[in-house]
Amino acid sequence: MAVKVYGWTISPFVSRVLLCLEEAGVDYELVPMSRDTGDHRHPDHLAMNPFGEVPVLEDGDLTLFESRAIARHVLRKYKPELLGSGSLEQSAMVDMWVEVEAHKMQPLAGAIAVECIVAPVLHGRERNQAVVDENVEKLKKVLEVYEARLAQSKYLAGDVLSLADLSHFTIMHYFMATEYATLVEALPRVSAWWESLAARPAAKVVAEFMPLGSGVPKKQE
Repeated sequence: MAVKVYGWTISPFVSRVLLCLEEAGVDYELVPMSRDTGDHRHPDHLAMNPFGEVPVLEDGDLTLFESRAIARHVLRKYKPELLGSGSLEQSAMVDMWVEVEAHKMQPLAGAIAVECIVAPVLHGRERNQAVVDENVEKLKKVLEVYEARLAQSKYLAGDVLSLADLSHFTIMHYFMATEYATLVEALPRVSAWWESLAARPAAKVVAEFMPLGSGVPKKQE
């Protein structure tokens, strides 16, 4: 039985799960949903996720929500080396940088992407430039930490790819479509790290689910 993923793929949270499934080579079925029609509020979906959010994963008798928890489950079951399973120290480093992504990178890059892309395209309102500017200044400092870290190792948790890196891809896919991609491009190690992530076959597959050309503006050149 194929693993099932419920949600809309434009969501970076849904696509985070798809990326891990692609990296692990897992056969999965994407069950498309529509936010516009309120599919996430229907009783059958609320029975799987009482918070009415996406994604939801079904793996046999197991039902999970929360994208990072799903990602960990997928990799723990199908490709544990991406969780640093070789040692306690390595797995701890993976966990630490996943937390950094969740609490340091995602809120800032996500807020910028929402104002620059989601607000004008999906909500029909002008961006709140004050929100953008505030988060840009904070993100600059976070990216400096990433640059220093990547001077020590090829990837965030060490010299091999892990969930610590993969977890960044989907929100950065949208962030890098804004004019503020220059923040990343100005840092050689962060830029090279991002380019290596975006070039991965699994990332290219998932990027096709997250269009930047049909309804979502590309960054200005």
